[in-house]
Amino acid sequence: MGAIMEIEFKFCIPAGRLKAVEAALRRGTVERTRLQARYFDTADQRLAADGVVLRLRKEGPRWVQTVKATGDNALHRLEHNVDLGTAGPAPQMDPQRHHGTPVGERLAKLLADGTPLVERQSTDIVRLTRDVRVSGPGGAVIEMALDVGKVVAHAGTPEQRESPVCELELELKRGDVQGLVSLARRWSQQHGLWFSTVSKAERGARLLAAQETVEAVKAEPPRFADQHPDGLAIRRAVVASCLAQMLPNAGEIAAGSTDEEQIHQLRIGIRRLRTALRELADLDPASGAAQAAEWEPPLVDAFRALGALRDREQVVKLAQPRLREAGAPDFDPLAADDAAAADAPSPGDIVRAPAFQNVLVSLIGFTAAKPAESEPVTEGDPPSAPADANDARRLLRKRLQRLHKQVLRDGKRFESLDTESQHRVRKRLKRLRYLAEFVAPLFDEKEEGANTYLKALRPAQDALGEFNDEAVALALYREAAARDARAWFAVGWFTARREAGAKASRKALAKIEDAARFWKKS
Repeated sequence: MGAIMEIEFKFCIPAGRLKAVEAALRRGTVERTRLQARYFDTADQRLAADGVVLRLRKEGPRWVQTVKATGDNALHRLEHNVDLGTAGPAPQMDPQRHHGTPVGERLAKLLADGTPLVERQSTDIVRLTRDVRVSGPGGAVIEMALDVGKVVAHAGTPEQRESPVCELELELKRGDVQGLVSLARRWSQQHGLWFSTVSKAERGARLLAAQETVEAVKAEPPRFADQHPDGLAIRRAVVASCLAQMLPNAGEIAAGSTDEEQIHQLRIGIRRLRTALRELADLDPASGAAQAAEWEPPLVDAFRALGALRDREQVVKLAQPRLREAGAPDFDPLAADDAAAADAPSPGDIVRAPAFQNVLVSLIGFTAAKPAESEPVTEGDPPSAPADANDARRLLRKRLQRLHKQVLRDGKRFESLDTESQHRVRKRLKRLRYLAEFVAPLFDEKEEGANTYLKALRPAQDALGEFNDEAVALALYREAAARDARAWFAVGWFTARREAGAKASRKALAKIEDAARFWKKS
């Protein structure tokens, strides 16, 4: 077996939907295999830390040794398999079997100091597989695999722990990735499945660490394949970086986590993605605007639903100590929210919603599609062609410059703007910051100038953030005053602060004018 680049979707199956999923899978020719795997790592788990998985697996009567590693986006996995022959005693793990492959070289570097491998966990899975042909423009052959079983850590000891596995994997065997996207969308919608990034190896690592909640994933800058990508390549790289933040957090929330930081980071990821879709649409005239229009509504709905209660709670958490210090009567403005909260969807409900899962599948497919053959753009080419590298940079300069000027213009008259317009300045400043972060490597290889510029935006971000929180608090306490007179103290206190807050915001915004714009030609 050789080295391959896997492209696959993995979905978790709600317990109540397993029978329907299995019945649907069995409408075609299905093969049943028992998979018993043993996973290896160093004692300090350096393979897991680098996104590498090393295992021995008994697949029916045969043993197969496999090494996998994360690829360049949410769908891609590097993989190399070695068939070790028919069943007998479990063979010894030997990393040298992967020598001469890209993923094998990555493994060799991690083990270069001779650190020994130890067995970390095991799995016992019954897999049903079926190949499906997808016809049409996105024609493809896809292997569907239904895995049901368990992951075991500390096997045979008093500390033994298990985690159930119930998931559906769709792997592209050949053809267009859009065929995979089409099939994934159909099955996830029909059966209420949700996308997951958690591998069986990760499940085992969590069992070993007795880890209930994992750390929220934060934003990382995009990775560009080269220094001069065209407009479509820029869009794909930026969307992939947004998904790298969104997908792990969304998967945890869909599985039942209510961790505040995971919800917060998912919302940041959605906001960054919406900025990317809006500000980069012109780089790809053929599809940029249409895709943004199609994908934005479910993203907006999820963003608002996740923020509906959390934003109010956060504002009150920040406001209450300050009000108490100012002599305000003890009062909970969210008391009336309890009844409404009982009927509100949970974070998991919001993330598992078919429309949100559908847009995630589409976005992942967009980042994984093969780029069209690059050809030089000539004067006679249709306007629908993606911007070439030079035009892309020109369009990005124009976008950055426009946002920069709009923020400065509105900043000068910030105190005279109505509340909605003031809020729009804050959102525009966020878009300027995110866009600058996305494209910094394209204009500034060492990103020194970009970092200086981004640092210059922070005082204005902080000032506008505090000003917005106080506006939300004022509206919240004014609403509460209709049912409890104790809220009027907070209404008066926040109202008295509005003028000073607007002035501080104007001054902070004015300082951006002095910031050197890293995207300007020298």
